Amino acid sequence: MASKRLQGVPASGTVALSNLVSLMKMQGRDIISFSMGEPDFDTPENIKEVCKASLDAGFTHYTPSPGIPELRKAVASKAFSDNKIHCTAKNVLITPCKHAIFMSALAFLDPGDEVILPDPSWVSYEACIRLAGAKPKYIPTNFDDNFVIDPNLIAEAITPKTKMILLNSPSNPTGSVMPCGTVKEIANIAKENNLTVLSDEIYESIIYEGNHHSIAAMPDMFDRTITISGLSKTYAMTGWRLGWAIASEDKIKELDKLQTHSISCCVSFTQPAAVEAITGPQEKKDTMVREFRRRRDLAIDLIEEIKGLDVNVPKGAFYLFPRYASKVKSEILCTKMLEEARVAVTPGSAFGPSGEGFFRLSYAASEENIREGLARIKTFIQNL
Repeated sequence: MASKRLQGVPASGTVALSNLVSLMKMQGRDIISFSMGEPDFDTPENIKEVCKASLDAGFTHYTPSPGIPELRKAVASKAFSDNKIHCTAKNVLITPCKHAIFMSALAFLDPGDEVILPDPSWVSYEACIRLAGAKPKYIPTNFDDNFVIDPNLIAEAITPKTKMILLNSPSNPTGSVMPCGTVKEIANIAKENNLTVLSDEIYESIIYEGNHHSIAAMPDMFDRTITISGLSKTYAMTGWRLGWAIASEDKIKELDKLQTHSISCCVSFTQPAAVEAITGPQEKKDTMVREFRRRRDLAIDLIEEIKGLDVNVPKGAFYLFPRYASKVKSEILCTKMLEEARVAVTPGSAFGPSGEGFFRLSYAASEENIREGLARIKTFIQNL
């Protein structure tokens, strides 16, 4: 029997759907998938070449558990230059992003603690919180406000059990980007109530309008913030499993303690390639972001032609979160869409209670698939 804490956590809805789509494709079925949050581009050649050189040089053994010094220094320099986070290599732990979130929950939450987080939000946040014995406390966001969380609702939700605020901007699944004023208000709330902030900024470089604002850069917020980011989305490196946590030295020490007892360290020969990704040419990254924006605009234009769907214009990431008019539950609607239209999208309910009545569509797909997939969705919605 699985442990009680594991029994209370469902499997990842996005990964389960991806596995099903892969199986259906292996069976020869014509499926267009908008379900996974993964760039369809290849990792840039300069990054791959450095990785190959590391292998050829025999760099295949353990590294220091927090990561090689060159990479920690590169991350710290990037955090300062891009996001105005004042840190050094000692404030950086190299670790897969999802693992960083999981370890942050285990390291800084106790059973009974409450964590405030936006609703809807990424599927694994709740799982990480519950596995630590804590409880998620969702703050609803809404379509008309572009899913930007309201700081006043955060303040109202705080109780003596509140330990942490979890933020994600740009957002998965909505693509919303928090304005600077919102970030400042949340920072003040965290300071007034002595709360830790866990800020997932994995989509920080994929922004189309406005700017990214890191809460750790706000006055007196660095010591109470854990900033998570990485390479997966920005450089099409999802399979490399490379990211980082930035925090005070005390917090990094506790996170590293967990790392030494779990994965020990990140894969050695990928870490010099990560240095190249951060410090090397950025043209391929910039080209990818421009292409995502073009695809976003195309997908929005096509969705606006579908009677029964509404969509807002996300400012970042590569997701749309359309609202549909039918009263059918989102899980049922998405199952029927996969079976009848042969298009895979993710039910909004997978991302929290406020996600019901929506579905997530990733436009990290070719223009051909976007056009064909949305044509199929249009026919499906009209027949629904």
